[in-house]
Parts: sequence; C-alpha cells; structure tokens
Amino acid sequence: MELYRVKINGIDVDASYSEEAVQEIFLPLLQRLTRLQKEKKKRIVVFLAAPPGSGKSTLVSFLEKLSGDCEELCSIQAVGMDGFHRRQEYLTSHNTEVNGRTIPMVNIKGAPVTFDLEKLTQAIESVTGQENTLWPSYDRHLHNPVEGTYRITEKIVLIEGNYLLLNEDGWRDLRRYADYCIKITAKEDFLRKRLIDRKIKSGNSQEEAREFVEFSDMANVRICLNNSLEADMVLALDDEGEYHVVPMKRN
Repeated sequence: MELYRVKINGIDVDASYSEEAVQEIFLPLLQRLTRLQKEKKKRIVVFLAAPPGSGKSTLVSFLEKLSGDCEELCSIQAVGMDGFHRRQEYLTSHNTEVNGRTIPMVNIKGAPVTFDLEKLTQAIESVTGQENTLWPSYDRHLHNPVEGTYRITEKIVLIEGNYLLLNEDGWRDLRRYADYCIKITAKEDFLRKRLIDRKIKSGNSQEEAREFVEFSDMANVRICLNNSLEADMVLALDDEGEYHVVPMKRN
C-alpha cells in the first residue's frame, strides 16, 4: 500500500493506493499517455471526469508524482477545473432556478451553472495551443479561485473536474480538446459519506454539512454519474476506496 499526503484546495488529504492499482492501472495508464504524446509529437490534454467525492483531485496529483518518479515516463502536469468556480461575491448576488424555485446561486455552489464555462473553455484552448499559460486554483478556506497559481509547461496536461464530459450544451464541446478521456464511477452512498466528511473539514457542522450535501452535492453526483459522455477509460471506485478498470463494451 502506498501512502500519499497532499494539500488539495487548501485542505490536507491523506490517501493510500494499493500496489496492485499502481502496477496494473496507474503505471500502464501513464505508459499509454507517454506513447500517445510521442506519437502526436505535441502537448496532449487528458481529461479525468468524475463525481464529487470520488478522489479525483488527489488521484491526478498522485499520477503527477508517479510520472515524475519514473524516468521512462513523460512527466504530466495535473490541474483542476475548480479554479473556474465563479467568485463567491458573484454567487451570492445572482440567482438561478431549481425545480421551479428561484434561489441564490451560492446555495448550489458546485453545480454546472456556478462555473465560468467560457473562461474554462478559453483556458483549455490556450493549453492545447501549446502556450505556457497560467492556470487558477481553488481554496476551500477562501471559498474563491486563486488566479495564476500554476504555469502550464509540461507535454502532458491532466485536467480533472466534475463536468469535463458533461453531456449538455456548451459543456459537451470541451470533449474536442481532449486527446484522451478518463471517467470515474462510484456508488451514491459511498460518495455521500465522503462529501459530508469533506464539508465538515471545511469548517461546517455535521448538520450543515449533511444538509448541503443532500441538497446540492448529491444532485451534482447524479448529474456526473448519469449524464456524461463516453470515455476512453472508465475506473470504478469501490466501497473500500479502491479503483478498478471497467471493461469497455465492444460494438
């Protein structure tokens, strides 16, 4: 078991990955991406799309570290779409409709409508254009994006986010920028437990955390699980937190 500690969006996260997952899933994936980059002879963009609570941010950070530890692999640079949240002051001053009710956007922060899709699209397009562009991060303590946190420089850029493969107008257009796509699935109950714990670590009471997760996060979980485009690779997250490759259906 490989233990991994990292700070994600301002919060310390402890994760562990089995030797089996490293040897049979992660290293072969990185080898595949290295071959793809060499074949295309240009920077490639990889999407990892997954529901909230699935550990995607930690996983891509681990994959970045793993790629740097192996000389035969092309180093990857991992970034997330959380830096494209609309700012807190925007969300508190703008409304949206949910189930026929008009509510403040901040009440469903994390839903697709609360992201700046136009800004995200422009940033991804800039990355595919081989530019050493700047990329924002997100701080859960500040509740806001932090601009220009990263400079994109590597030949393989791994972008993680909930809605990178969302099958809705505007969002589905992102797919054309990706050279390879990965999708994570998991059971709703498992993700609910993880999300409540994460919300508590952000400073909320257990009651506040549970209420927000049920009203907002779980709706986003279902969007991701039920309304995403196909991917080149699908990973299933089991109740023990282990990843497994889902066999691809053959036509």
